[in-house]
Amino acid sequence: MRIGELSRRTGVSPRSLRYYEEQGLLTSSRSDAGQRHYSDAEVQRVSVIRQLFDAGMSSRVIATVLPCVETPDDPGVVELAFATMTRERARIDADIAHLIETRDALDVLIRANSQHRAELSTAPEPMAESA
Repeated sequence: MRIGELSRRTGVSPRSLRYYEEQGLLTSSRSDAGQRHYSDAEVQRVSVIRQLFDAGMSSRVIATVLPCVETPDDPGVVELAFATMTRERARIDADIAHLIETRDALDVLIRANSQHRAELSTAPEPMAESA
């Protein structure tokens, strides 16, 4: 199938499919005219790639995990994929902890600003000076 058909069947844009191929995540054969042709198996592969992207992995990390899909019975490959996914989860946990700290710091500023706004709304208006 050509790239447009793969795009329709997967819901992934042709641009993204070309990116996947550039990153070594997807392969195609080329016609004499240079058009990409994909096998039916690539539909499932794109689905797995999307799941991995949705899980927050970069294309570099996905390239490390994808061999597990290709050779699911190889214990070494399975262990590498597991270690990579575990490491990615730890990275995401650290990102979440940092975001919570950042949100808490913003909450302190919001409280201070709210207090200042309240003080301004209860302060008497300055009297206009006469000339």
